[in-house]
Amino acid sequence: MRLVELACHAPSVDNAQPWHWRVHDDRITLSIDRSRVLPHEDPSGRNVTISCGAALDHLCAAARAIGVRTAVTRLPEGPSSDVLATIELSPGTPSETAADDIANLRARCTDRRRLTTWPVPVSALDVLAAEAHARGTRAVPVTDKRARFRLEALTQREYVESVLGSGPTPESLALVEGSDGVIALGGPEDGLEAWLRTGEGLSALWLRATRDGLAIVPMSLPCGVDVSRAPLAEEWGAPHLLVRVAWQAIGRSALPRTPRLALHEVLSEEPAVELTA
Repeated sequence: MRLVELACHAPSVDNAQPWHWRVHDDRITLSIDRSRVLPHEDPSGRNVTISCGAALDHLCAAARAIGVRTAVTRLPEGPSSDVLATIELSPGTPSETAADDIANLRARCTDRRRLTTWPVPVSALDVLAAEAHARGTRAVPVTDKRARFRLEALTQREYVESVLGSGPTPESLALVEGSDGVIALGGPEDGLEAWLRTGEGLSALWLRATRDGLAIVPMSLPCGVDVSRAPLAEEWGAPHLLVRVAWQAIGRSALPRTPRLALHEVLSEEPAVELTA
């Protein structure tokens, strides 16, 4: 229950928290909660699956901290099932930095307030990309000038409004400033397992950024609209998500935590089977 509670601090599209966990003995199953999906905003299910992948990685990070080994099987029932992963648990050794690791999980948040204009060095982007890559995610810092120019054009408010119509800018759009770092996350294809791994990579990247004092703002809209997705695909194959990276202002007050679903709303426990001779 503690692992699931910590996993649910993961980021999710529009804070939908579209995951459901089932616990049985030493196994946890992660599934999509269809009652919390956004069919109009996310018809392919890409963002929902990425969100669940982030929660999966959060759970594994929490397990490492408190001394529990995890063995993850992705899509155990195939791509047509809502079951995304099973996690087998076994005893391990707690991390020497367990308290800090748990605090980092709780501290991670999305801050959409105006960030600083201090440039993010390429070396910092490379470190974050390496964290995502270690989870099987294609992670590419966007540093080429031509690619940056194209990306900034695709995320400007005027461009988005010409595509979606006038009105409030969607929360999933974050305008890219000249000093921001940007990392493109994706995979070899558009599919359930690739999206799941992108979510795992997003979680790993974000937790490292939180530890390093960097802010992460996900940008799902450019990868979800065909007219902007096509030119992005020319650069990065199958882009699933863009993340904006910037420095937080020194002394900025902490944001209030985004509300989380109660544990009983996202967790089911199966009764243990009593074995007899």
